[in-house]
Amino acid sequence: MQASFDTQCPFCSVQCKMRVIEEKHTDRRPTYKIEGLPNAASQGRLCVKGINAYQHALSRDRLRKPLLKTDGEFREISWEAALDVIADRFSATQAEHGADAVGLYGGGSLTNESAYALGKFARVALKTRYVDYNGRFCMSAAASAGVKTFGLDRGLTNPLSEVTQAECIVLAGTNIADCQPTLMPYFTKAKENGAFFIVIDPRTTKTAEMADIHLKVKPGTDLALANGLLKVVVEEKLTNPSFIASRTSGFEDVLSYVSSLELSDIASLTGVDEADIRRAARAFGRAASGMVFTARGVEQHRDGHMAVRAFLNLILATGKIGKPGCGYGAVTGQGNGQGGREHGQKADQLPGYRLIENAEDRAYVASVWGVDPADLPGKGVSAYEMMELVHKRDIRALLVMSSNPVVSNPNADFVEEGLRRLDFLVVADLFLSETALMADLVLPATAFLENEGTLTNLEGRVLLRGGDRPAPGEARHDWRILSDLAARLGKGAYFPYTTAEQIFEELRLASKGGAADYYGITYERLRREGGVYWPCPDPEGPGTARLFERKFAHPDGKAAFAKAVHDVPGETEDEAYPLVMTNGRMLSHYLTGVQTRRSPTLLARELENVMEIHPRTAERYRIGDGELVRVVSRRGSMIVRSRLTADIREDTVFVPMHWGGVQNVNNATNPLLDPFCKMPDFKTSAVRIRSLNAADLAALAASEA
Repeated sequence: MQASFDTQCPFCSVQCKMRVIEEKHTDRRPTYKIEGLPNAASQGRLCVKGINAYQHALSRDRLRKPLLKTDGEFREISWEAALDVIADRFSATQAEHGADAVGLYGGGSLTNESAYALGKFARVALKTRYVDYNGRFCMSAAASAGVKTFGLDRGLTNPLSEVTQAECIVLAGTNIADCQPTLMPYFTKAKENGAFFIVIDPRTTKTAEMADIHLKVKPGTDLALANGLLKVVVEEKLTNPSFIASRTSGFEDVLSYVSSLELSDIASLTGVDEADIRRAARAFGRAASGMVFTARGVEQHRDGHMAVRAFLNLILATGKIGKPGCGYGAVTGQGNGQGGREHGQKADQLPGYRLIENAEDRAYVASVWGVDPADLPGKGVSAYEMMELVHKRDIRALLVMSSNPVVSNPNADFVEEGLRRLDFLVVADLFLSETALMADLVLPATAFLENEGTLTNLEGRVLLRGGDRPAPGEARHDWRILSDLAARLGKGAYFPYTTAEQIFEELRLASKGGAADYYGITYERLRREGGVYWPCPDPEGPGTARLFERKFAHPDGKAAFAKAVHDVPGETEDEAYPLVMTNGRMLSHYLTGVQTRRSPTLLARELENVMEIHPRTAERYRIGDGELVRVVSRRGSMIVRSRLTADIREDTVFVPMHWGGVQNVNNATNPLLDPFCKMPDFKTSAVRIRSLNAADLAALAASEA
């Protein structure tokens, strides 16, 4: 007997469509076949993660019933009992310590409907201002830079199809070949069409291998490099004066600043040859069309917001936006990192990118929700700042939904210590993640095969994901968990949902007239058209594929330049910590690995964490290939296996982000926050390294016994 389920990959922001075909056999376990389905983003392609995503959804490790921790052990309880426990504990906590003593921590993999419900639940059911999500660590620098520069934040300002039309492409801090591999054909086609590629990365990744110029920048100096590129563009008169005059503001301050810089100083700071900076700047400035893409390599720094703005300055100065083959792309990491930040699970936002402290925005959303605007709380704090409040016990109870903060936050030992101080921790997840293992109560949530809803991909295209496969055991959709809990708290009338589509209909109305306007998008349209770009205010009209053709989203219609002053990285090497550690992703794993490490095929590709190190650096520290190494920063340490490669700078080591426990890179990463967007400085940590000796190995074995 055969069954098939049309869905889309739960991992990266491309959101590739696929069909899972299940063959049931009488004499053995079912077998599965995966097919890519036609779609405008990936054109039917799937990567190794997408092909094997079904494995974690069907894992025997899936949670099937609520689990209550009693005397240090989990025991199964009913949903009714679980909801009663949560309602009682949340109510008691708020009665004793105030509404803000309960916090909510969401995830960038939640559907738009669940993200919307989470934000609404925080503000209406709990009236707490403390809600944020792990997308803060993904998109906040690019999002805040887009809003300040353009008046609007959307991942790509133009459709993916236009990548092939660009004459020059800058890929800054993004390894698309490993992180969004189904997009690579766009870039290889652009290369075939003659595009000139500039890749900015401290490592020679598979993406960097296609570069005409690879600027092997020192981590934490991207802002300085972008200023150097703009300086050359200005000096060599490669700007677009008519575009600057008619469609931008603030260029004079930027011009004065970059003109005062010495390119030799920038070359020294960044570790990039001055000649290469000039050659890259000329290529971008002279091209008739061009695009700039940034990702976490640029953004996850204490100056990530201004680093992105510096790259946007380069786009504006050359007039490369709002026309075919020209624009900016923030390469979103999480599956719904875009939609997740649009509809209310960020600390300062309401649905449709409305602002919670804007009186007009509050009044409008309150009218949709049927509440008094005065009853809505003010803005809260960012994700890591929530962990600081947990540590201080200002937040006493926490609901974590679709996230694993004990692994994904910087300074992870501090975060784990804080979570242990909570009076009550609830986690909704597919598995017993590292965070779920710490919880007092764990709720089983549905996976992508079972959970219908919309997600918004990196180019701002809203997609409808099917979810027809029955959920295992008693697993429930995230939005239903919130609705059921609201009913227990006496707020059920505000959460009357029985389907995801009902929530989306309310979301449409709540977003109407906002910057991220979904009002013209319906499930029926998504089924018929396959996807619709936002903003889409008219149910009969098309979505907006290319932004800013005639004007930007600021009141004056102009884009805003920013004087982006650079400095040394947030943390620099010294005698005690002589190397720079950066981090990132691997092809076969995703985020903290909770899902991909439950896929036997994906786990087999990378069983354990590694540290990439240059052979000359390894020789200096007497580290052989494949040895266990302790990496120590000013905050903590991890143990990983060395991997020697000449593809990385000699002053830098690279450790992926997909493991917890003793292998967790975030034991050592820097929690220094960007002042504009509160992005932590993940990508630049000063470290020291050494091989483990026999005594170390014996102690490690004893600790794991």
